[in-house]
Amino acid sequence: MQESTQKSVGYGMLVMAAVVIVLAGVKTASVIVVPFLLALFLAIILSPLFLWLKSKKVPQGIALLLIVLLLVLSVGTLVMLIGSSVQDFTHNVPAYEAKLRTDFRHFLGLLERYNIQIPKEDIVSMFATDSIMEYIAHTLKSLGGLLTNSFMIILTVLFMLMEIGNFSKKLQNSGSQGLKSLLRVSDDIKHFILLKSMTSAATGLTITIALKFIGIDYAVLWGVVAFLLNYIPNIGSILAAVPAVLMALVQFNIGTALMVAGVYLFVNILIGSILEPRIMGQGLGLSTLVVFLSLIFWGWLLGPVGMLLSVPLTIMVKIVLDAKEDTRWIATLLGN
Repeated sequence: MQESTQKSVGYGMLVMAAVVIVLAGVKTASVIVVPFLLALFLAIILSPLFLWLKSKKVPQGIALLLIVLLLVLSVGTLVMLIGSSVQDFTHNVPAYEAKLRTDFRHFLGLLERYNIQIPKEDIVSMFATDSIMEYIAHTLKSLGGLLTNSFMIILTVLFMLMEIGNFSKKLQNSGSQGLKSLLRVSDDIKHFILLKSMTSAATGLTITIALKFIGIDYAVLWGVVAFLLNYIPNIGSILAAVPAVLMALVQFNIGTALMVAGVYLFVNILIGSILEPRIMGQGLGLSTLVVFLSLIFWGWLLGPVGMLLSVPLTIMVKIVLDAKEDTRWIATLLGN
């Protein structure tokens, strides 16, 4: 009995060591892994369109060409939008910084009128408006840099779509119970990603229109940011609101900033808390704590893209763990 227990402990430690080694390898190879995951993500979104074109007797080559044109148009639009916005924003950073610092000093002076004594210079130095602006500019540049891998991503998407017709047959003929289980729930994963993409697009479009109406600079860019960050559960909507609220504060005043914050709150309550649960149901099968921890874990492992794909990746891990009797208890812990 004692020998059996020792073997179990030794096996568990060996498995944990192997997991650590694999994760270290994935993190080291993130330059390769991240574009692959993005390509897989896009292939899942585009596969219904590709299969629909084939069902309409469109030749595979022409169907792939149409999808390439769609991808190139979308990526090209994003590159032009982000590139011009980054250049314009970087050029206007000194003016934004000066106005933000002036408004902040005015606010501190207003507090002093009501005999609220505070160390003005220390707070102004801690506020570091130049650092905030540089961080925003750096974030936009990083987003633009991610799009430079677009050619390789599009090429990978095409090869994935070419294989999609035979993929199900390959899984069925593989004889692996784990792969067969993955096949059974792959439609659920596809369903989740498609619906999440639709609600994210609705969020981004609504934010863009609202910010345009208010008159906020780079409204389309903030809408794109809202669309992308909506894939991040729980805190994605909060992160998306920060740059737009700061822009409203710098461009206008605190009243406009509060108005923009109210717009984000309304949109996320309407779409994120009311419409999205009704459309998507409770099909994720993940607890709220696991969703939040997966956001931190995948963000650490793969960077911003890992945060965007944290829920789909965790669902895939849960499916694989649920396929084997030895690891099913971990899948149960991940569930809701």
